[in-house]
Amino acid sequence: MPSIVGPLKINSVGGGTVNFGDAFYIAPKSSSKTNAGSGSLNTGDFICTNNLLSSTNPFDPDVNDQNVAGNA
Repeated sequence: MPSIVGPLKINSVGGGTVNFGDAFYIAPKSSSKTNAGSGSLNTGDFICTNNLLSSTNPFDPDVNDQNVAGNA
């Protein structure tokens, strides 16, 4: 369904998919996992985070999280 979109700001795109308009099917071509603590991956112009204590557990017992083998 077409729509009117206002101002847009894209700082960077690294390996991702940016779609404007109608799309029937979008499939990821790669996947990755990132472990980060509280307040570490914030994006924006004016960020203020107050974290007293942050702890991240990177242990993951799963073998596969997101399979993209069929999306070649």
